[in-house]
Amino acid sequence: MTRDPDDRTTSPSASPVPDEPRTTTLDDLALLLGDALRAASPRGNRCVITGVSDDSRTVRPGDLYAALPGNSFHGISFDADAARRGAVAILSDRPSRYLPTLVVEDPRRWVGPLASRVHRHPSRAMDVHGITGTNGKTSATYLLDAALGTLGVVTGMISGVTVRGPGGARPATRTTPEAAVLQRILAEFRDQDVGAVPMEVSSHAIVQGRVDGVWFRTVAFTNLGPDHLDFHGTMDRYFAAKAALFTPDRAQAAVVNLDDEYARRLAAHAEMPVWTHSTNATQADLYADEISCGSDGTDFSLHTHDGHARVRLSLLGPHQVGNALTALTSLAAVGADVLGAAAGLETLRGVPGRLERIDAGQDFLALVDYMHNTSGQRELLPFLRSLTAGGRLILVIGATGDRDPGKRFPLGHTAATYADLVVVTDESPFSENPQRLRAAVAEGAREAGGAEVVVEPDRRRAFDLAVAFATGGDVLVVAGRGSDLQQTFGSTTKEFDDRRQLRAALQRGADVEPRGAI
Repeated sequence: MTRDPDDRTTSPSASPVPDEPRTTTLDDLALLLGDALRAASPRGNRCVITGVSDDSRTVRPGDLYAALPGNSFHGISFDADAARRGAVAILSDRPSRYLPTLVVEDPRRWVGPLASRVHRHPSRAMDVHGITGTNGKTSATYLLDAALGTLGVVTGMISGVTVRGPGGARPATRTTPEAAVLQRILAEFRDQDVGAVPMEVSSHAIVQGRVDGVWFRTVAFTNLGPDHLDFHGTMDRYFAAKAALFTPDRAQAAVVNLDDEYARRLAAHAEMPVWTHSTNATQADLYADEISCGSDGTDFSLHTHDGHARVRLSLLGPHQVGNALTALTSLAAVGADVLGAAAGLETLRGVPGRLERIDAGQDFLALVDYMHNTSGQRELLPFLRSLTAGGRLILVIGATGDRDPGKRFPLGHTAATYADLVVVTDESPFSENPQRLRAAVAEGAREAGGAEVVVEPDRRRAFDLAVAFATGGDVLVVAGRGSDLQQTFGSTTKEFDDRRQLRAALQRGADVEPRGAI
């Protein structure tokens, strides 16, 4: 959809909060379900629903318990437990033995809309800015949060790293929370007078209905590259999952990166106002040029319809320019002071696990990054090599189990194409054989033929090896897990923070010999 460059949407919300009662009854939800309802509690059921939970262990008194089908168990098996904890009714595809039940064919799809109704549509009381794409979601979310803060907006943030608002912060358990949890978080933010919410939206969340019932002021598309194909199957289906977020019934405006092929496809077919940014196309609403990247930060010139500014980021890498533009263009779409917001980007000192510098007095650069797919590698590794100043690029990598087996060989191959030394180790194998995971990555690395390849199963020892190899002028990068705090081997989970463990290895200044075989 075309849009006049001077069109700014400045209303508090594109869709006002519906004038509905402050309490919700089971009959109200049955009415909302309409023709989707196959069976229900007796008519005239005025029991009040005060919350929604899809986990019987987290049910609170007054909740509607969403008993959903799962891979191993069906939620209805725990209806008695939900009732004991205070649930007053159930949403499912089969009736409960203990509680009034709203029976629908696909209950997962209704959790978000029903939870939104119960919590009085919290997303419509704030500016929720959704950010999706293969890479850059977390950094763009943090940058947008910083920019909003500088404009004096009270924010809540939902990212794959943390959920943070005026009431405090807690670690995220997934990129985008489940629908019932998400609506509860948004309601908490609204009640804390939050004005805007930068939020990561994963493709899994879109397909699984986790963001159904959320109204977005803007939705932004960063880029698309091969990832999660074990879930989506093909790139076309992966793209379709992302594109499903960009519809007028979900969002008021779209923000797209014209430097990405899939984003351009999205912009061409979006049935909503589209705001664009680029580092190449000067016709974009916002564009950047004169980009300078080093080991101490990233500089660029920002061009907008309202003026120009020089921006200095503490974040490392040219890819952060695109993430900064995603944040600023999202604000342009709602009529905010973009040049004022740009100054806010400079207040962000770093993003957890995104080219995060680890300093322990060593004479080489050591970083931890979430780089976990080949598109991310191709974006970051040339920049990292440019920082070596004649030294070597040392990369510690692995592959996560139970997902996307097709990217393991390419991960190793791409790593060895750019790096001088690749240390292959375990990430989180989950239920898979870790030796097979290592073998696939190592095979790709050796096939590339450009790097020395060392295999060390123990991740802590792999860090020691990488540190032992590193000398002045080198760049050492631990990739793949970022700020993740745990490793999982089968049914065993242990604490493992790459940042803390790399710092410990640097402090030890490890003197060890490689084992070099699987």
